[in-house]
Amino acid sequence: MPRILILTGDAAESLEVMYPYQRLREEGYDVDIAAPTVKVLQTVVHDFEPGFETYTEKLGYRVQADLAFKDVNPKDYVAVVIPGGRAPEYIRNDPDFTRIVQEFFEKKVPVAQLCHASIALAAAGVMAGRTSAAYPALKPDVEAAGAKFVDAAAVVDGHMISARAWPDHPEWMRAFIKLLKEKAPVTP
Repeated sequence: MPRILILTGDAAESLEVMYPYQRLREEGYDVDIAAPTVKVLQTVVHDFEPGFETYTEKLGYRVQADLAFKDVNPKDYVAVVIPGGRAPEYIRNDPDFTRIVQEFFEKKVPVAQLCHASIALAAAGVMAGRTSAAYPALKPDVEAAGAKFVDAAAVVDGHMISARAWPDHPEWMRAFIKLLKEKAPVTP
């Protein structure tokens, strides 16, 4: 089976890890979760409460990382997913995260990213000249990275599919699966 990699860490948005993990397995792909270290990751749930000007954070599901970033060989994977939440704030500082991402972009391997993932991709130096959705508060960050910000549910820019956050999952994953079926189909 073709393998897909999810790059994440503690404080990733729970739905943004679990939904693509389960949906891609449903399509017949093997999916590995990589993090800075092999451990049980604590995800979080971001939601909006009346009276708050921004999202709140609660504990989410715990998920096992299958391998550490240092052990990832991008050649083993047909695509990569980068969830949002707070994890992108710190995984972007891992040199192996940068190595992995840059190789996927150099080879134009399908990339699905959403929410705060754009700040990690910006730190990896792969956003310049691209068009990307992201959590709307990150518009200045996307633009500072040299990309065009689009406030939409599924933005297709070549091999990269982006979205704002977990409410966009249906459109985002539909576009990503369409690209996967073209570039790396599952064969019976």
